[in-house]
Amino acid sequence: MNRKVTVFGAGFVGSTTAQRIAEKQLADVTMIDIIEGMPQGKALDMMESACLEGFGGKVTGSNDPAACAGSDLVVITSGIARKPGMSRDDLLKTNAGIVGGVCENIKKHAPNAIVIVVSNPLDVMTYLAGVKLGFPKNKVMGMAGVLDGARFRCFIAMELEVKMRDVDTMVLGGHGDDMVPLVRYATVVGKKVEDLIPKDKLDAIITRTRNGGAEIVSLLKTGSAYYAPSSAVVEMVKAILNDEKRALPCAAWCTGQYDVKDMFVGVPCVLGKNGVEKIVELNLTADELAQLKKSADHVLENVKRLNL
Repeated sequence: MNRKVTVFGAGFVGSTTAQRIAEKQLADVTMIDIIEGMPQGKALDMMESACLEGFGGKVTGSNDPAACAGSDLVVITSGIARKPGMSRDDLLKTNAGIVGGVCENIKKHAPNAIVIVVSNPLDVMTYLAGVKLGFPKNKVMGMAGVLDGARFRCFIAMELEVKMRDVDTMVLGGHGDDMVPLVRYATVVGKKVEDLIPKDKLDAIITRTRNGGAEIVSLLKTGSAYYAPSSAVVEMVKAILNDEKRALPCAAWCTGQYDVKDMFVGVPCVLGKNGVEKIVELNLTADELAQLKKSADHVLENVKRLNL
């Protein structure tokens, strides 16, 4: 292959992302991590599976940030994971230092790359990346809504005992407790979920969606989610590398859309070869807009803590 994706961070999210990209034959993949031998070992393990899984791309590992040179796309998963009882915001200062350093290396070695941020707190880290990189804002985005929407779809499908592929949802806002699952836009084979699930159960599903990551952290005890997050980011990678022009929700730079300005927040976007090619403006009710503004304000509060 002549397309290259670099994944910064070879932990569970990063390595699973690299594996999915390789197995889907989207690009050659390089994993970069500060832990000596870990990205190299995981890359070798993946390459040894290539003849069995039937993929032909290369997977390499390195401890040298310069290995990201020539990347078409870079995924940032670097940072510490949540522990039980921690919120995404609790990771703010530690991960800001880590992500900031990664961005300096991307700017130096891969100045033409599109960048997807996965590190938490996601919206704030995406804002930080936008500042540190200095790239055109359409080339920087955060993975959030695809994952949150997948969780919403999963819980609806489990409640109704239907196939998950038949459920459509849309989740806006920050990747946290203030996310905005749009119930009006949730359907099962075209039927409104509001007409299929009683309000009390639907409210419980919304709450579970907002706490989806925390639920997994509390169950794992020593880690956080990585299967669904990696699938979500690869969905975005595929849309960009294949120029699919897909409408997917992600943390994108808003310039007045949804009354949000100069902020990265979760909104529906058209993703293609240029990154975020368009922000799709849905018709929201006054209450939905208020929820989205509250979510954006929370992101802004944490951005101010970084003193950028």
